[in-house]
Amino acid sequence: MKRWQANLVLLLAGATWGMGFVAQATAMDSIGPFLFIALRFVVATLVVLPFVQLEARRQRQSGAAPLSMSEMLGFGLIGISLFAGMATQQVGLLSTSVTNSGFLTGLYVVLTPILGVLLFREFPHRITWVAAILSLIGIYLLSGGNIGALVIGDVLTLGSAVCWALQVVMIARFVGQSGRPLALSAMQFAVTGGLALVVALLVEPISWSSIVAAGPQILYAGIFASGFAFTLQVIGQRYTSAPQAAIFLSSEAPFAALFAFWWLGERVGLIGLAGCALIFVAMLAVELVPLWGASRQARAESVRQIAARVES
Repeated sequence: MKRWQANLVLLLAGATWGMGFVAQATAMDSIGPFLFIALRFVVATLVVLPFVQLEARRQRQSGAAPLSMSEMLGFGLIGISLFAGMATQQVGLLSTSVTNSGFLTGLYVVLTPILGVLLFREFPHRITWVAAILSLIGIYLLSGGNIGALVIGDVLTLGSAVCWALQVVMIARFVGQSGRPLALSAMQFAVTGGLALVVALLVEPISWSSIVAAGPQILYAGIFASGFAFTLQVIGQRYTSAPQAAIFLSSEAPFAALFAFWWLGERVGLIGLAGCALIFVAMLAVELVPLWGASRQARAESVRQIAARVES
């Protein structure tokens, strides 16, 4: 798969997640957040398992080594990060809007290269730090120009952005090494669903009628926003960098606002729109400015090489 094809795959994943914000918000009219997470990822695991078996069969036929214990452990850690991101985002939706949740979650685009520095000493372009400041200003404007207007759901959603950034960074580390994107997807789904089910059994009321009432949202989130979109993410990240993946996955934020406007009638004022715009500019800058600089450097190198040949 070429890089532009991988980026289109990631863009499709982002659009699917954007619609998933609506399903996440409306499902909690019937069931608790952890039960919803548990059920959607149980569905996602069941959806992807047949494809995992096909992937394993192809690996055996090609003579590839089976998954090592370290790779399985890495997949499990990605699952824990996914659970933490889903939990903070889902609980956050109890007190924040779909639009806010979509854009605040998108901050992981800026956080991804920062975590790369902290965890793996991979230093990003200096525009990253400018983008981080723009994002903070955007959050301030998104709150209506009054930082006190940020509710606990917004704070939890910011925490989920950290978890998503960690997930993107770890997928970039493990999916290329293993060559088993579908196995990684199934493992992270199973870990997330299992942890959420434990929490739901401990703290939430569970009734069959409530589960049936939230059935359409559970099926959409499980089949499409989880089984389909997260698997697209893992597949796409095999052929592109973590920051590049993050910028295309961030399309979930404008898609979330679009679907929230369409289905839920949510609106943001002009100040909020300005904040959304700043956050989106930060997301674009963290990826596009380094690419533009690299292009200029490549052109300058080509000129130097031509000049050297002429002189010789």
